[in-house]
Amino acid sequence: MSQTVDRALSILPLLAEGPADLGQVADRLGVHKSTALRLLRTLHEHGLVYRQSDQRYRLGARLFALAQQAVENLDVREIAHPHLVALNEKCGHTVHLAVHEENEVLYIDKVESRYPVRMYSRIGKPVAITVAAVAKLLLADLPEPERRALAEKLDYPLYTSRSTPHATAFLAELAKVREQGWATDLGGHEESINCVAAPIRGADGRLVAAMSVSAPNVVVTAEELLTLLPLVRRTADTISREYSGTAIPQ
Repeated sequence: MSQTVDRALSILPLLAEGPADLGQVADRLGVHKSTALRLLRTLHEHGLVYRQSDQRYRLGARLFALAQQAVENLDVREIAHPHLVALNEKCGHTVHLAVHEENEVLYIDKVESRYPVRMYSRIGKPVAITVAAVAKLLLADLPEPERRALAEKLDYPLYTSRSTPHATAFLAELAKVREQGWATDLGGHEESINCVAAPIRGADGRLVAAMSVSAPNVVVTAEELLTLLPLVRRTADTISREYSGTAIPQ
C-alpha cells in the first residue's frame, strides 16, 4: 500500500512540470502502463488530476482548491508562538510578531521580557509604521509601485531625532531593508528602545509576518542587541520552514 501511495504522489510533481501522457507517466514511475493508468484514474476520481481531450493528464482543480484552503487556514501565530517563547528564553528580551493588514502593521503576538523594564506594546495594536523594524520588513516586501504609493500617503511624525523624516528617506530605508533581508529600529520610536527584526516567509517567498526582539538601553546597548541578529534570523527561518511545510521532521 505504501508503495502505491508513493507512486501516486510521485505523479503530482511530474504533472506540475506540464501535461503528460500515459506513456510518459509510466516511464517516469518505472511501471507498466496498466499500473500507471490505475493510479491516474484514482487521482482523477479525486479531482487531483484531469484528463484532457488530447488524452494527456494535468493537475486537477481540486488540488489547487486544497492548496488554497490549506494556506487560508494556516495560523502563523500558532506556528510561531513556541519559537518566539524559545527565543525569549534564550535572550530574555521582548519578542514580537507582526503582520500587514489593511494598510496597518499590527502586533499579533508578544512574549514579555524577563527584565523589570517592560514595553507598552499590545497585541492587536498598530505599530509606528514609519519607524518600526517589523513594519519596514513587511512594507519592503511590497512591489515597488505599492511601496511608493504607500510612502507618499503616510505621515512622518518625528517621535525622536532618529525618526524617518519623509517619504524619500522611508523609501531609501525600505530599499536597504529589502536588499539586506532584516531591519532595525534604533531609537526611531523611543530614544531608549532598540529593535532588530527578521522576516517570516511563506512557500512562495513572500512575507507573511515579521518578528523582532526589542530591549531598552538600560538593559542592553544597541550594539549588544545587534549581536542577537543571527539568532533572530535563524528563528524566523525556522518558523518560515514550518509555516511553508518545508521543515525537516525531528
